[in-house]
Amino acid sequence: MQQIILRSGALSFTALTCGPSAGPVVLLLHGFPDNPHTFTAQLQALASAGYRAIAPTMRGYETSSQPKDGDYRVGTMARDVLAWIDDIGADKVHLIGHDWGAAITYVAGALAPDRFHSLTTLAVPHMPRMRRALLTAPAQVLKLWYMRFFQLPWVSEWAIELNDWAMLRWLSSRWSPGFSLPEAEWSNRRETFETPGVKQAMLGYYRQNASLGVSLGLFPSDLYRLTTVPVRTLAIAGVDDGCMDSRLYDQLFLEEDFPAGFKILKIESAGHFMHIDAPQPVNDALLEWLAQPAD
Repeated sequence: MQQIILRSGALSFTALTCGPSAGPVVLLLHGFPDNPHTFTAQLQALASAGYRAIAPTMRGYETSSQPKDGDYRVGTMARDVLAWIDDIGADKVHLIGHDWGAAITYVAGALAPDRFHSLTTLAVPHMPRMRRALLTAPAQVLKLWYMRFFQLPWVSEWAIELNDWAMLRWLSSRWSPGFSLPEAEWSNRRETFETPGVKQAMLGYYRQNASLGVSLGLFPSDLYRLTTVPVRTLAIAGVDDGCMDSRLYDQLFLEEDFPAGFKILKIESAGHFMHIDAPQPVNDALLEWLAQPAD
């Protein structure tokens, strides 16, 4: 495992990379509350299969990638991905995203489908259809209470850091029932959270992309505006996901939104962090999906 630096404009992003430098490129985008080490098992599996796997630190999760204007909109971060592809010198890549990384993956595929061989998303379905689905899934509205809480200034900043980031550990355990990070891995995440500016950045993702105004369509957002994703897409859900109900996937994926085709895979006994708590079936699915004939 090595580190490289990727750039988007004036911002610099530390990335973990593994695999042959001449191999097909796979970018892996982490979510909340995470960092690139969340993909350790996937980086190793992809590298062993001959891919050049790269997991960047997402915008705001280190001081060098915190923009002066505080822009953490999903569309802006999708454009970070396009800048990274140029920085790597690749024409097209495979893109994998978990949680917020999944939301960014859909938007990047919609903005520039010619830059991607394939998309894979973990734990977050296609969001433009979410408003309709929530009308028939009130339980999901309750599961998203934390998004509303994160809109509260000062209070949420104080709460998530209280008692050694206990709220983040609790949320993680609720989202992937029965699973908890080993202490060494938690220490690695804590180091990220405690980096100056990261707490504000993490909350900025929610405040700029999941506010009530954005969710209701009162404010424009690429997350909901870009409905068509013309790249073949694999969407993986954990059946035991305590954050995003896997049954939503049956309502949120429409053929007209994915003209290049899509596949939904639900993994039994896996939660929101299925790439950590069920790495083998996730890795098997990724390698099978990426190995399909190029477009």
